Amino acid sequence: MTIDTAQHSAPPSLDHLVGVIGDNLRGLRRRQGLSVDGLAQLSGSDPHILMAIEEGRHRPDIGTLWTVAKALDLSFSSLLSTGGDAGTTVIRRAEQRSLTSRDGLFTSRALFPLKGERQVEFYELRLSPGADESADAHSPGTVENILVGRGQVDIATADGEHRLEEGDSILFEADVPHRYRNSGDGEAVLYLVMSYIL
Repeated sequence: MTIDTAQHSAPPSLDHLVGVIGDNLRGLRRRQGLSVDGLAQLSGSDPHILMAIEEGRHRPDIGTLWTVAKALDLSFSSLLSTGGDAGTTVIRRAEQRSLTSRDGLFTSRALFPLKGERQVEFYELRLSPGADESADAHSPGTVENILVGRGQVDIATADGEHRLEEGDSILFEADVPHRYRNSGDGEAVLYLVMSYIL
């Protein structure tokens, strides 16, 4: 997935997020003593793309971010984090940006503050009719808990394929490959709570 943006110039908050991802990736890579080429080999990514992400010249897709986070043995949110603050955080819809699949049929929006390392993440997922999104295995011990807010989806886990309707929920181990498919005629909206063992 790529960060959702129009063809014209990106909003300042989007440019900020691209910069945050680049800074975090560089810092986390260096902290583990890896060169760009080393991380590219470990993650199976193109080193030129990784360098462009670190320099804020490339808007990464969500697949690349998941792969890199997994290679670094970190949570996905660690690449998006802007540091930790205590207290109350209000997240305005107008200030948020979605990550979008390459085909534009699947979007993910973080519903949690992108601050600090965390054990739990909360997302809104939207699948257009016909969307079929495969996800690689997450870090060992990762669990996904999904509620279908609207529509009908098929979710494939290690235990097989499961049809869910509006109001249904599913909990599964996400440290194996899994898949989300919109099996209905309209847009499907899912709410995902992802928990990690840190």
